[in-house]
Amino acid sequence: MLNENIKACRKAKGLSQEELAVKINVVRQTISKWEQGLSVPDSDMLIALSDALETPVSTLLGETVSETPADDLKALAEKVEVINLQLAKEKDARRRTLRWVFIGLLIAIAAIAVILFGLGSPYLGWNMNDPETAVIGTAFHAFEWLFFRLAPLFMIGAAAGIILTRKKR
Repeated sequence: MLNENIKACRKAKGLSQEELAVKINVVRQTISKWEQGLSVPDSDMLIALSDALETPVSTLLGETVSETPADDLKALAEKVEVINLQLAKEKDARRRTLRWVFIGLLIAIAAIAVILFGLGSPYLGWNMNDPETAVIGTAFHAFEWLFFRLAPLFMIGAAAGIILTRKKR
């Protein structure tokens, strides 16, 4: 229902998906997914859509625009509250998952660095006259060289990600 209402209101205003997307600062594909019912806008986007289409949120959600008794308004408010709570839970779950990915990345980089420091470049003592040993030693050295140049950047990025995904109180 929401997807059909978004599409109908957009067309009634004579807007293309691209124009509507520009108005609410999303990509056109987002509008397309909403109209196809593949995803739904969160509460902030629902309000932005309402403003851009000059249509009440209740109309987008499928309610009639005519005057409604107080009981219907209460029911609508409860529906919107339930939707907002569900969207907030999903957003919080995504934030927590992303935070743990950043924490895991930071731990993995630190563990690899400790292992590489502990090994102390063992390939330096290998007999490089054997072609197989030389190839393995070169590959190990290349990995070590690349890791120690990129690891600080990834660690800074992971630390920034952890800070940015912390729960705001």
